[in-house]
Amino acid sequence: MPIKHFNLGPLETNCYVLHDNAYALAVDPGGDPTEVVRFLKSKQLTLIAILNTHLHFDHIMGNAALHAATGAPIRTPKEDAYLMESELGMGGMWGFPRVPAFDSTHLPVGEHTFGPFLCQVLHTPGHSPGSQCFVFLAENAVFVGDLIFYRGVGRTDFPRSDTEALLRSIRTQIFTLPGDTRLYPGHGLPTTVADEQRNNPYCGAFGNSR
Repeated sequence: MPIKHFNLGPLETNCYVLHDNAYALAVDPGGDPTEVVRFLKSKQLTLIAILNTHLHFDHIMGNAALHAATGAPIRTPKEDAYLMESELGMGGMWGFPRVPAFDSTHLPVGEHTFGPFLCQVLHTPGHSPGSQCFVFLAENAVFVGDLIFYRGVGRTDFPRSDTEALLRSIRTQIFTLPGDTRLYPGHGLPTTVADEQRNNPYCGAFGNSR
């Protein structure tokens, strides 16, 4: 199934729309979702759900507007709920705007079916305590949020971030997937499991060999 990419919000967060001929899922709408809504209408797609990998402000800025435009429910990680009481979650820090309020329900770890999409939700803490990755094996794709990037990993200098937990999440949850699995991060370019196993300087063979 096709994956459409959008750069949204003040930090150019990657928002992804996974879709078939009729239905779609959105991951991490981090800013004004006008482009996303226009795309959904042009393809006559029904948005089934809005999924958040974690609850930092730059990944949720567009939640309320996208829900208002589509009616799609917002699903969030339970362990990140505390962020909704902080600037890191609700914005306002570093001069960034506040996140418009939204309602959501928690998305438990495990297997979920969203219309035609079968998703395995992984708990991958480190960047935030509740960080989740969304595995779509039929599409050979994983939406990894800010867990791992092309040749990089997520920040762990925030309150309640954890470097060791992040590296453990990568090695036990991501690097155990097939090597050709595509990784779609919250910022920057997509990559693959095998590429990062070989070349990531923080958690791959390249870094371990130095």
